[in-house]
Amino acid sequence: MILRLHPEVSTVDTEEAMVLVDQRSGRSWQLNRTGAVLLRTMLAGHSTEEVANQLSHWCAVPRDQAVADVDELINRLRVAGLLTRA
Repeated sequence: MILRLHPEVSTVDTEEAMVLVDQRSGRSWQLNRTGAVLLRTMLAGHSTEEVANQLSHWCAVPRDQAVADVDELINRLRVAGLLTRA
C-alpha cells in the first residue's frame, strides 16, 4: 500500500520533527522525531512492512510492537483525513 498526503496537507519541518497542516481546516498535527521519520519513509514509497522493520531495528523494539506502532500512526493520520492511498 502506497500512502500519500492529501493534496491540501502540507508539511513543515521543525527542529524536533514535523508539523502537518491541513489547509482545509487550518488544523495542525505535530509528529515527534520518530513519527516524522516513519512518515517520511512511507511517503518515499517504502512499504509499511519495511518501515516497521526499520522501527524495530532503530528503537530495539519487538517487530510486532513496531508493526502495531506503524499501524497506529497510519490509522490516526487517516482518521484525521491527512492521508490518501495512491
